[in-house]
Amino acid sequence: MKDAFRFQNKLQTLLGEALTILSQDRNVTETENTYLRKKVMPEAENETVKEAPSTEYADRINALVSFTLFLLEEKERLFTAIRKAKSEQGIDIDSETSLNGSRQQTAAILAHMAGIKASETVIANGGYGYRFNAEGNQVVYKCDVRKVTTIHYDRNLVREKARALHARADAVSAEIDRCIVNAAVDYVPPFNVNSGFADVLEEWQETHPV
Repeated sequence: MKDAFRFQNKLQTLLGEALTILSQDRNVTETENTYLRKKVMPEAENETVKEAPSTEYADRINALVSFTLFLLEEKERLFTAIRKAKSEQGIDIDSETSLNGSRQQTAAILAHMAGIKASETVIANGGYGYRFNAEGNQVVYKCDVRKVTTIHYDRNLVREKARALHARADAVSAEIDRCIVNAAVDYVPPFNVNSGFADVLEEWQETHPV
C-alpha cells in the first residue's frame, strides 16, 4: 500500500501541473497585437506580433485536456483499489488513524497533568495596594505575593491512564504500519512514478494520439 500512496501523490502532482497550464488563458488562446503604424505614418508598415505563451505545451492543448482527464480517471481507479485493499484489513485504517491522533493528544495532556506538582512560592513585590499618605492622598504601594498551587485530582490515576493510552496508541500505530506495508493494492501504474511531467505526457501521447 505504501507504493500505492506514493503513486497517488504522483498523480496529484501531475494533475496539478496540467491544471495549472490549462488555467492560464495565455496557454489556451493565441493573441496577436497589430501595431497600426500606417495610420500615423503612411510610409510605415503595420506589424503583427504574437504574444508568447507561458508554457512549452501551448501547441498541445487538446492533448493536455485529454491527458488531464486520463490522470483524473487513474486517480479514481487508484482510490477505488486502495479503498478495497483497506476494507480487507483487520482494522479500519482511516478510523483508527484518526482515533490514534485523539489518543495521543489526550495522553500528552494527561502526562502533563501527571507532572504538575503542588507548590508554594513568594513573589517579591508582586502585588500592590492603595493607602493614604500623610497629606491624605491615595498612593500605590507594593507588597509580596504568596502563590500557592494545589492539585485537585488523583495524579497517580492520571499517570496510569496516560501510560495506558500511550501503550494503546503505540500498538495501534504498529498495526496500521503493518497493514500499510503488507496490504496488496490491485493496481498497476500506467507509468513510472519517477518520471517527470514531460516524459509522462510524451509516453501517453504515443499511445493516445489526439
